[in-house]
Amino acid sequence: MMSEPHERPLAGRKALVVGGSTGIGRGIAEAWAAAGADVLVLSRSTPAGSGSEALRWAPLDLTDADAARERLSEATAGTLDLVCFSAIHYGDRRALFGEVTESEWRRQVDVNLHGLWLTLQSSLPALRRAAPGLFVGVSSEVVYNAGPGRSGYAATKAAASALLNSVAQEEDADRVRIVQVLPAGMVDTPGIRRRRPADFDYDSYMQPGHFGELARLLAVTGGAEHHGDSLVVDGDGQWRSVREEIPASQSRAVRA
Repeated sequence: MMSEPHERPLAGRKALVVGGSTGIGRGIAEAWAAAGADVLVLSRSTPAGSGSEALRWAPLDLTDADAARERLSEATAGTLDLVCFSAIHYGDRRALFGEVTESEWRRQVDVNLHGLWLTLQSSLPALRRAAPGLFVGVSSEVVYNAGPGRSGYAATKAAASALLNSVAQEEDADRVRIVQVLPAGMVDTPGIRRRRPADFDYDSYMQPGHFGELARLLAVTGGAEHHGDSLVVDGDGQWRSVREEIPASQSRAVRA
């Protein structure tokens, strides 16, 4: 049975998700694909499991800036309607500043911040051609709360959010709209699971799919009314602006 047009409102739209093989990026990529968009995922790992058949994929390593720049240039040729940046390097574990190596710090900068810069540089012209194109940046509560044991993650995510806020003020909203989204709580992702004990209980954690409804709405409306805003998504898939209430801190004490 063929889908009705209203079930695939993004048919004919082209989308790019950087860091979309797992986690929140994957939830957004699947939502856009389910609504009919042609979605290309750029990431280190291949999308796997249910839903992956609807996604195109090409490898991208943001720690290799020259290769990443070339790959992004290829992916953003022509016109793009939708772009999401969700790539992230959390770090091996929560650790005090003095325990973090320079190589880990540089990797966080390369992926979390410079990777976003490279993606914006490549994709903004393609999004402007769509008029309006939509850029979605995946943010974090650390932008507002910082916290011990997460200095590199907090610093790079705060800088990334500031970068998007600044670019949003530069862009003509009739041509490009920029919206940030972030979870109200912890999200069950492979990156988080690598940092938890094998017997950890994830029942209270959010799922990447909780971002699907908002991702679909933003894509269908082109981000109208939300340009320059940051939207906090909760465990019910509902959302609110950080202008109404900042998200709760997920920090915890770190043993010295």
